[in-house]
Amino acid sequence: MDNLAAYILMALMMSILPGTDTVLIMKNTIAHGAKAGRFTILGMATGLTFWTLVAVLGLSVVISQSVFLFNTIKYAGAAYLFYLGIRSFFTKSTFSLEAVQGENSTSTPKPSKKHFKDSYLQGVVSNILNPKTVLIYITFMPQFIDLNGNVNQQLIILGLILTFIAVSWFLTLVYLLGHVKKWLKKPKFQNIFQKSTGVMLVGFGVKTVL
Repeated sequence: MDNLAAYILMALMMSILPGTDTVLIMKNTIAHGAKAGRFTILGMATGLTFWTLVAVLGLSVVISQSVFLFNTIKYAGAAYLFYLGIRSFFTKSTFSLEAVQGENSTSTPKPSKKHFKDSYLQGVVSNILNPKTVLIYITFMPQFIDLNGNVNQQLIILGLILTFIAVSWFLTLVYLLGHVKKWLKKPKFQNIFQKSTGVMLVGFGVKTVL
């Protein structure tokens, strides 16, 4: 592998830059708690692992050379972002962090396994149907591969590094959100945030199409 330090730095910068993953993780963490945020991160890591396997199998090259396949992924991903954005915008109920501290804990609504499962699936589908992820594997990673070495082995290592960096950053983000929950516990703020993230997800969908 060539310029591994530069690859790590650029992978970190790409992870930190706000995008669809950031919005999803923040939305699910604020709405359903830190555990839902971690399940979203797990889904994101699953999606990145999927594309690592695709790259190793050489299918990323096939997709990059097929306009139909690439556009299928592109528009399916955009449609999913539209769906998440519209659902988030029109959802009336949010998980109240303030309610958790209520005296009557038996009647307090808590995140269910369904919320965690949905958070995980959102992370998976968002990454698998994200053409940006495809472009990372077919344009960004090859720049750091030594063609004289084992290409598949290098792709696996680079993919694992990218996944590790992204997961580490987003776990830090969820941790920070947990520490500023005093500012986030008000249902009014959650409602505004949820609608804002809905608009942002639709915006990312438009950006994906264009």
